[in-house]
Amino acid sequence: MAAQEALATREFFAQHPVVRTRDMDEARHIVARKLCDHKLEINGRRSGLFVRHNAVTGKNISVNYLRYGADVTVDPGQLGSFYLFQVPLSGCANIRHRGEEMTATTEMGAILNPDRGAVLHWARDCSKLLLQVDKTQLEEVARSITGAPLPGPIRFQMQVDLTNGPGRQLKRLVMACAQATENGDLFAGPLAAKDLKAEEDLAHALLTLQPSNISHIIERSDRRANPREIRIALEYMHANLGEPITLTDIAHAARMNVRTLQKGFQRIYGQSPMQALRNARLDTAHYMLSARRNPPSVSEAAHTCGFSHLSRFSYYYKERFGHLPSDQR
Repeated sequence: MAAQEALATREFFAQHPVVRTRDMDEARHIVARKLCDHKLEINGRRSGLFVRHNAVTGKNISVNYLRYGADVTVDPGQLGSFYLFQVPLSGCANIRHRGEEMTATTEMGAILNPDRGAVLHWARDCSKLLLQVDKTQLEEVARSITGAPLPGPIRFQMQVDLTNGPGRQLKRLVMACAQATENGDLFAGPLAAKDLKAEEDLAHALLTLQPSNISHIIERSDRRANPREIRIALEYMHANLGEPITLTDIAHAARMNVRTLQKGFQRIYGQSPMQALRNARLDTAHYMLSARRNPPSVSEAAHTCGFSHLSRFSYYYKERFGHLPSDQR
């Protein structure tokens, strides 16, 4: 209960403000520049209005904190170029979308699709985390999963149960992304490989965890990878240990879709392809640091093997080998 109360009062990304205002027209104008054009109306008294919008932007996603402080109606029409996953932190919001109506709460999130209109009634105590995902990028990830062209626009089921199962996992991923951003571990400067990987992971999670009109295609795409394809994937990994390669890169190199690649590695090795890549990088760094003559420094070994974050490298190294890389000699 204490943790939930703390979450409800927490203002995420306060160091990245978009707008702070009590003026409704100013709020609508500035929020529109970050998300999309929309109508904004106050229901009842204006006295409580104090809009707080904070946001951090990557290449294909943005993570937002938004609170109005008053009962308002937001009518964005069609979002057009992005999907919007809404995770309420406090209060509630009534949402109409795709001919359906629901109440978003801390236990029930929502996904808005770009080609269908939406109207949202925010309660005065409602605050949300909003994950904005570029439509083009989501479609690219979908094609990499299925290995085939899409039959048409992707449309997600609106309601997301945040309390258990896949919906809870989705919320956990979004909260982890928000916390990493707060800590300066994501989207802290020029885009890095870890930022792009986080974006791809979030898009992949939406597609595989939330029901949509292509869920059956994703499920059917799960054929069994053959040993030759897995061997090609491993060879590609080892040839590119120092490069910022992604799950999609590995799948393309082995000429299979992402889901088949993941299932194949899980079935054969009991781990994901990215875990296998990390372990291969760690094993190579261990070999380098074990050299009797002229061993590299810890930072040189980490960088050569594809680790850009030294403290994270040390953590994984100790987890795998039982001691820190600096204790190798």
